[in-house]
Amino acid sequence: MLALRPQVQRIAVQSSPSLWIQGAKAFSSTASVARAVSSGSATVNDNKVQVKWNDGKSSRFHNFWLRDHCHCPECYHTVTKQRLFNTFQIPRDVQPASIESTTKGVDIISWDISIRENLPQVEFGEVMETKEGLAKWLNNIHVYGFSMVNKVPVSTEATEKLAQRIAFIRETHYGGFWDFTSDLGHGDTAYTDIALGAHTDNTYFTDPLQMFHMLYHDGNGGDNLLVDGLQCAQVLKEKHPESYQTLSTLSIGAHCAGDKGTHIVPTPRRNPILKHDPFTGELVQIRFNNDDRSTINHLSSNQVEQLYDALFDWNKILTDKRHELWTKFEPGTVIIFDNWRVLHGRSSFTGKRRMCGAYINWDDYRSRWRTLNLAEDQLARDL
Repeated sequence: MLALRPQVQRIAVQSSPSLWIQGAKAFSSTASVARAVSSGSATVNDNKVQVKWNDGKSSRFHNFWLRDHCHCPECYHTVTKQRLFNTFQIPRDVQPASIESTTKGVDIISWDISIRENLPQVEFGEVMETKEGLAKWLNNIHVYGFSMVNKVPVSTEATEKLAQRIAFIRETHYGGFWDFTSDLGHGDTAYTDIALGAHTDNTYFTDPLQMFHMLYHDGNGGDNLLVDGLQCAQVLKEKHPESYQTLSTLSIGAHCAGDKGTHIVPTPRRNPILKHDPFTGELVQIRFNNDDRSTINHLSSNQVEQLYDALFDWNKILTDKRHELWTKFEPGTVIIFDNWRVLHGRSSFTGKRRMCGAYINWDDYRSRWRTLNLAEDQLARDL
């Protein structure tokens, strides 16, 4: 019986270490556990494998669960990514015999103003003509939350093709691929010439990848602002843990209602500014745009005070000059960023300015990044 064959068991930790477990009653599985740690150790206790991480936390995995997630070629179809064995034929007392810990993963790098000395960037030609260039571009976004693309032809056609090199363009009430000026063509302050503080776009949508290309500007100002929300959240957690907890637990609403015939609110209706994965506890999304914040009419008196205290602490960190990366928009340079992590803004400007860009689906982007940057065994960890 296949379940009784000696094999190798792997507990794979997404973007972190792997634990190899060999057992006499068949072990060969891949389980995804997202945790940002540098190394881990594991022990066998009764019917579970306990993993202790460098952050002091620990996880426990049932032996049966590990065997049920066998990803060896005999138990898991390498093409269809489906099980090839009968779960109900596995002995309920299956036990591992040994465990080995290895380190393998992809780092996520938080940054501050010092990143301006070495901006993540690629050239248009290498992205459009080679898989290696595309992989580098997507990995910049994954690691740093943003990337520049240089030497882009100054046209909407070239910019649109660049966006489509990743995936399909997201259609919204703003259209698909946008081409706009500061004429208030839509009921949003982005379509004006006023300064905008650091914010995430579309707190009422879910697709986070966002691209901008300035095609023309005959005036002054309009510099681009980027802030690493991940870095700012880390600072908030260290300096104001109560505020971090408040922004992670109290949900607030958002809306888009500037265009006639448009009344968009998210589902669920309210969300925390700092959203965490309920399983791993990792911070996975920053959703903050003070201009789009809806009426706060659902919190108690004490919660309202807590929220405003936390918002002031958050804003102070966001507007700290040490966290602000200012760059000048130039025709021929595209900027793309992860709207779930990097906040953006701009200085006010004069004259006529023409911009183009797009929103790109998150799932398609992540799929493209994975297939171009991860090995087959790493891809299997997510399944």
